[in-house]
Amino acid sequence: MQQPASTRPPSLDERFAHLVALPDEQINLAEGALLIAKSAYADLAIEHYLTRIESLARSLGERLDSEDPIATRIGALNQFLFREQGFGPNAEDYYDPRNSYLNDVLERRIGIPISLSILYMEIGRRIGLPLQGVPFPGHFLVKCPLQQGLVVLDVYSGGMSLTIKDLQQRLREVRGGEVSRAIVAGMLTAAGHKQILARMLRNLKAIHLEKRDYLRALPVMHWLLMVAPEDAAEVRDRGMAYVELECFRAAVTDLEKYLQLSPAANDAEEIRGHLIELRRNAARLN
Repeated sequence: MQQPASTRPPSLDERFAHLVALPDEQINLAEGALLIAKSAYADLAIEHYLTRIESLARSLGERLDSEDPIATRIGALNQFLFREQGFGPNAEDYYDPRNSYLNDVLERRIGIPISLSILYMEIGRRIGLPLQGVPFPGHFLVKCPLQQGLVVLDVYSGGMSLTIKDLQQRLREVRGGEVSRAIVAGMLTAAGHKQILARMLRNLKAIHLEKRDYLRALPVMHWLLMVAPEDAAEVRDRGMAYVELECFRAAVTDLEKYLQLSPAANDAEEIRGHLIELRRNAARLN
């Protein structure tokens, strides 16, 4: 007799893995960001916060006419989100991990460029704005096509519209030297949803590693590799986190894979040296 299929609900890892395995255009960005937040808040009710976003969008949408042009909708979104609802930057404690958790952003109404941009894009999409994220050097931006061309918005600065000259100046501040309009234009490529979730995860990874909190960093690094399994640098970084936690066998597996993915890396010899000692330590555990 055939046994009934298991009714065990999927784990958080399984839910995130399923989400990022979808074609990029099918990934629910808000759900992905909330799954990341749920890794820190086990009791977080994702549907509750998705409903909150829907409610915000509905409140704004009721004020708009179906014939309103894109520029009008952008202005209305800025007015509603930043001036009426009071969302804004957390400039005082930029590296607080709560700035990267979308539930906290909704509750506290403060965040960093990428988390505020995700909220902005998700509400904007629901009111008919074809917004896209832009992984611009310095910090994350949002863009939207207009009949006259393209508008680039800094959500961290209240939805400020940026000119090419503004973007050139920002890029000079980050990388120095002369910056042409062509270089800036090349850096306005839209980020896919997987890229956006990966950037959010990298922010959290950097925060945890800065505090040498490897136990919190490790799950974040694991999810990063769900998004980009062949990213050699991420494989190496997880391997080094395993070293710090004295998980020697796991470290060996990751660092060997790193060398397979990037055999000519600048640090390849250093990693090979680590592996000699790590294999000895792993053998002692047998």
